[in-house]
Order: sequence, then structure tokens, then C-alpha cells
Amino acid sequence: MSGAAAIEAALVKIGQQPDEEIELAEAALLLGALDRPSIDLIPYRVHLAALCRSVAEAIGADVERIEARARCLNDVLYRRFGYAGDTVSYDDPDNANLLRVIDRRAGLPVSLGIIYIHVAHAQGWPIAGLAFPGHFLVRLDFEARRLIVDPFHAGQPLEAGHLRDLLKQFQGAAAELEPRHYAAISNRDVLLRLQNNLKTRALQSNDPARAATILKRMTLIAPAAADAWRELGMVEAHVGNIRRAMSALETFLTLAPEAKEAEKAAALLKRLKGSLN
Repeated sequence: MSGAAAIEAALVKIGQQPDEEIELAEAALLLGALDRPSIDLIPYRVHLAALCRSVAEAIGADVERIEARARCLNDVLYRRFGYAGDTVSYDDPDNANLLRVIDRRAGLPVSLGIIYIHVAHAQGWPIAGLAFPGHFLVRLDFEARRLIVDPFHAGQPLEAGHLRDLLKQFQGAAAELEPRHYAAISNRDVLLRLQNNLKTRALQSNDPARAATILKRMTLIAPAAADAWRELGMVEAHVGNIRRAMSALETFLTLAPEAKEAEKAAALLKRLKGSLN
């Protein structure tokens, strides 16, 4: 089995796991390795282990204080190891590839958030990515306390006023905070959000073939993600891969027959089938 085939097989296995068993950082490493299938992942795993060990050694007696946990994570990740949000070349696809994020110590909110979550989980600390629009945030939990931090800006804690300003930045002046903006998202949704950055940049660069590649990867880790199958079908149809498009659309309609996009998907599927006659 080739490097790429072995990586895809590992991702298929992850796609079959219960969500709570998915190791975010490992899955993100494998996704990144699909673009560099001959790379040795061991140094990256060793680095992540070093981050976890450094936090465990640094936390001290303040482990029962949520602010101390965040401060320790921030000291290790951003000060000792030099991670930072890439504000200079934000749209660089390397920022969504965890291998390159580790190489460069720079990335997107979601890629840095994956490292943040991984290191906190290693300490046994409850943490989750949030469904906040436009900018990935994480939430530390401890007993009755919750602390939302921005992994892109050195783990800065965010109060309600900060969150409101950030929401308006992405959704306009009329936007207001709602409970759904604080909702935790699944591990799969975190990984899909990471890959969606690559898909969006491919489409913006007029590279539908690359977008189809990324969407296929999304279906490996989230085989029940109906929207990914629908979009894969549309992109494959656009580039002329008719049978692949049909297969993806059929999967979408099986997963979400009542979705609002189902009628359009069914009409496209019918046209594609007719084109083969």
C-alpha cells in the first residue's frame, strides 16, 4: 500500500470512529500528510508530545484555577514554542495544514485551535471548539466556570463585549450574540472547518479540481456529512467527472432526502444520468 493509500485508509478508519474517540491532532496530521505522502510523521507527533509534557510540567499548584490553565497553555504554546496567528499571509494554504503549521509555528485560528485543544486534552482538561462564525474559538471548562479564548491571538481570553465586537466584524453591525455562538462543536466539525478553509481557497483560486480533492477528504473523515457529498457532486460535475458526481449526489440524497437542496441535487443527478445515454 502506497503512502497516500495508507493515509487514506487511516482517515477512513477515523471516519468510522465515534466522534469522542477521534484524536484531533492526529487526524489533522494525516489530512496534511495527504499533500506530502512521503513525509515522516514521527517528528510531528514527538513535537506535540513535547508540548503536552511542557504544559504538564509548568502548571504547578494552580491546576484548579481555569485562568491558570489558560495562562499555562498560552505561556507554553505562544511564548516558549513561538506559535502565532499568521496575520501576514493569512490565506496561505499552509496555514490549514498542521504539518506546515508546526514547521512554521504559524497558522489559522482553527489549526492553532486544534493544537490548543490537543494539549489541553492531554492534561485531562475539558475543552471544546465553538460554533462561532468566521473565527474559530475554544472554550475551557472547569466546574461552573467557562473561559473562551482566541487561539489565533495568543490565547487571549474573550469577554462578552469582545465576542459581540468580533461577531459584528463577521456578520455585520446588526448581529447579536446568541446561545448557538457558544455551542461546542464535534471533533468532526472541527476537522471539517479546517478542511473547509482549503476548499474555499481552492474555489477562490478557480481550482475546482483541488476543491474536489479536499471535499473527498472531508467525506473520508465525515462520511455522514451530507453537505460535503452534495458539494462534491456539484464540483465533480463542473469539472466533468460525471460518474463521480453522480455517486456523490446519490450519497447526498440518501443521507438527506428532505434537505432543502435535495430537489436541485435530484434535478442535477437526472441531467447527469441523461448525459450518459
